[in-house]
Amino acid sequence: MKRKRKIIIIALLCLCLFGCSKETVKGNISVTDALAREVLIPDNAETFACIGPGCLRLYCYVGDTSKLVGIEDMDKDKIGRPYLMANPELADLTIIGAGGPNNSPDAEKLLVSDPDVIFTTYNSDAASLDELQQKTGIPVIALSYGATAVFDPEVDKSIEILGAITGNEKRSKLVISYFDEVKADLQNRTENIPQQDKPSVYIGAQSMRGFHGIESTSGNFSLFNAIGARNVVDEAGIDIYIMLDKEALLEMDPEVIFIDGAGFSQVQGDYKTNPSYYEELKAFKNENVYMQLPYNYYSTNIEIALADTYYMGTILYPERFSDVEPTKKFDEITQMLLGVNLYDEVAADFYGGFQQIKL
Repeated sequence: MKRKRKIIIIALLCLCLFGCSKETVKGNISVTDALAREVLIPDNAETFACIGPGCLRLYCYVGDTSKLVGIEDMDKDKIGRPYLMANPELADLTIIGAGGPNNSPDAEKLLVSDPDVIFTTYNSDAASLDELQQKTGIPVIALSYGATAVFDPEVDKSIEILGAITGNEKRSKLVISYFDEVKADLQNRTENIPQQDKPSVYIGAQSMRGFHGIESTSGNFSLFNAIGARNVVDEAGIDIYIMLDKEALLEMDPEVIFIDGAGFSQVQGDYKTNPSYYEELKAFKNENVYMQLPYNYYSTNIEIALADTYYMGTILYPERFSDVEPTKKFDEITQMLLGVNLYDEVAADFYGGFQQIKL
């Protein structure tokens, strides 16, 4: 037992020496990450690893995927994830950890893959990232999606960090500029619409740690906020994600309902059990129910969220969005962020894509 312990101690000392020497030889650039940690990185970093929910996606918006040394097991399934559809070869990379919100980084596998820099969105605790950095001897850089699905300044900051470290500053500026252009375009299209002229709207069947039915919804919903939509959940004084009482939805009785495609099967099943409930809702009676493509798969698919927002705009304010064809806008967005037209592939995963829903 003592002999085994000595071997482990010697191995850890070797890891420490390896890490220290790597930092001493190469590490001469100081970077402030999304957790305000000052981290020294190699001045000629050429290989990278991405761990944590959505980290690989952010990298794919900016970096050269040929410089990635591995992939989390959680990131091998491309369903609902345009960044993997655009880069299918990533599924063949070495596994560097299980991934997923309930798993910790695998220091041993990261050490074996030997990237120059590790990017991570496992960033709730700076101390844990410092520990991972100490264990591997590899700089660990925290990235973040912030608190909202679209137009969060934390995303811009993370994109900027990625560009600086991977040598793709020009690309990162282009991506951030594109986000700004889309935000301004949506605001310009929807500004100055009198509140009384806006149809009341509701988002249902939102995914949140699993799939849910029509009662799964949000106040302060960032996609609605981006187009100034009149969210009935906001009007009820709710500004967070909630499993809404179904009777409360009957009282709110929105004019338009969007159903998240990820929870559509739950809505279908509930309708078969209780069709009279849905027939009482104004939106269902008037056939004003539409499908939103799911954007939450291992964190936020920003490109899908943006495309969803434009689609919602065409439904809620058709005159303001008369020049927008949702499927083409989707392809424009994925072409910009990922270099590929992906509407058809994403739509094939979710009932054929944007559509009016008739149960």
